[in-house]
Amino acid sequence: MTPGEVGTLDPVAYVRRIPPFDSLPEGEFLEAARGLEIGLFETGTRLVAAGGEPLRDLYVIRKGAVRLEREGHVLQVLEEGEVFGYTSLISSRASLDVLVDDRLLAYCLPAAAFERLLADASFAAHFAVVLADRLRASLTPARVARFEPDVGVPIEQLIRRPVVWASAEATVADVARVMRDEHVSSVLLPEVPPAIVTDRDLRNRVLGEELGPEIAATRVGSRPLRTVAASTPVWEAWRAFLDAGVNHLAVVRDDEIVGVLTSTDLLKHSARGPMAVLRRFERLSSRDRLPDYSRTVTEMCATVLGAGIDVAIVSGFVSQLNAALLRRLLVLAETDLGPPPGPYAWLAFGSDARREQTLPTDQDNALVHVDGARPDWFQALARRVNADLEAAGFPPCPADRMARSWSGPLAGWVRGIDACVDEHPFHAGILFDLRRVGGTLDVGALDGALARAARRPPFVRLLAKQALAVAPPLDLLLRIRGGSARVDLKRQGIFPIVLLARCFALDAGSRARSTLERLEDASKAGLLSERMHADVAGAFRFLLGLRLAVQLRALEAGTPAADQVQLSELTGTERGRLKDAFRAIRQWQDSASLRYQPELVPTGPAGG
Repeated sequence: MTPGEVGTLDPVAYVRRIPPFDSLPEGEFLEAARGLEIGLFETGTRLVAAGGEPLRDLYVIRKGAVRLEREGHVLQVLEEGEVFGYTSLISSRASLDVLVDDRLLAYCLPAAAFERLLADASFAAHFAVVLADRLRASLTPARVARFEPDVGVPIEQLIRRPVVWASAEATVADVARVMRDEHVSSVLLPEVPPAIVTDRDLRNRVLGEELGPEIAATRVGSRPLRTVAASTPVWEAWRAFLDAGVNHLAVVRDDEIVGVLTSTDLLKHSARGPMAVLRRFERLSSRDRLPDYSRTVTEMCATVLGAGIDVAIVSGFVSQLNAALLRRLLVLAETDLGPPPGPYAWLAFGSDARREQTLPTDQDNALVHVDGARPDWFQALARRVNADLEAAGFPPCPADRMARSWSGPLAGWVRGIDACVDEHPFHAGILFDLRRVGGTLDVGALDGALARAARRPPFVRLLAKQALAVAPPLDLLLRIRGGSARVDLKRQGIFPIVLLARCFALDAGSRARSTLERLEDASKAGLLSERMHADVAGAFRFLLGLRLAVQLRALEAGTPAADQVQLSELTGTERGRLKDAFRAIRQWQDSASLRYQPELVPTGPAGG
């Protein structure tokens, strides 16, 4: 290619056609495009070496090709119209070798311009998706953990600039100008307590409502302002963002706001954390990417578990991601079927309802809709969403305990709970885990029916009898040195704690769903000693973590994840802690037997 040929190309027009530049507002794009430069590189040129200085520009390939390599192995070849360099810009590290495979002409966007464009949510989301795809193609879960940035650093280290404030009298137009001039996606309003106006607020509450630029910014600000301590580690900030469902958190030190953290900041710090997964799937526009979900969540679990994060927090991340996926699937189904004929609620049961799921497992869900609405629409919705969840890696429930079979009006559900408690009390326990994860229908009537059931004196004792029938294999662990036996970590370890914690929580009048919260409430009510509470909660955390670690090892070895483990596959420390966990469960069950006296409980209906 000659210098004359280069001069005939229009970098701005070409880059404008390339996703995600094609979706940027015209003004933002043109401002960034002023910094575009042309780069020419000969075949064989090494643009960056793994572990060396990262790239300082974003490259859009006009002609030619580059290879992405690790340790001499070609991972990917990028050609005309593709983009590279964002991994270096987002993580500030060079994790791959980048070599010119065919004489390269590229348009180079400086890092500063790229950083400013990341304030656009759709632009940032595009790179979250592509980066996750590229990392998945190049790293196994075990290697990911080594390349992941430190998730334990305090979030104050992620703050790059001071807070931007608007005046108390600012109009929407004033706020928009401040955001533009300061290159930020939010400003704070000096109220007591402060409020925040974000780019999303301007889109949804001003443009979306066709309001004028002269209105007061205080009319569209978000309250309350969500805050997080400056010393909070990155992994805990993930949880704060997921729980609050926001994109901005004010960072506070000594009662003073020192910065505003965005979800994009976390994305840039950790491209494999839960925020990146959330960004990818909460904007799902088609079902094509559903098969990626299970693998993506598995890799996220490997990353955060490898960083030393408590498994209970990991399972909380997964539950939030599952809920976000479910809500997106409901939107896709409603797009296919048309508007719902009335409000409804999608219910989760089992480990997902208790926020204790890690790797995707069998579906356990139901659908309840407003009384008097057409049932056929809701049945069609349930079938579609159950099928989509299966495509995403959630197998059907062997007992068909799924929304396609468990769908009905609210009044029918209330009657069904009463009947189940009366006629099938041993099957009613799972109802106390239910949690609404989608839809808008108020399901308070279901909570009322469950509360009535819990007050029936024989009922909790019946559940306790069921819980005490499942015991850990203590006799097996006395011979643990043999190592040839297999243990079912879920059925013989986790399940006994889940069942008995449910009983103790109901006895304490608690409506908590998660097992650890139930244990906490039972302890506060005086039903568990502090020592017993600590021992059982510790056993539960250990068993959840061991189960996940064993499953991840199996997947990395190319075998299916399972709940059973051969004792010889565990380390000596793991076997010792497993024995301690089972002993704690057995001691708790012995104490609970004295409390509930299961041998005296009838096996018939709970009665009224």
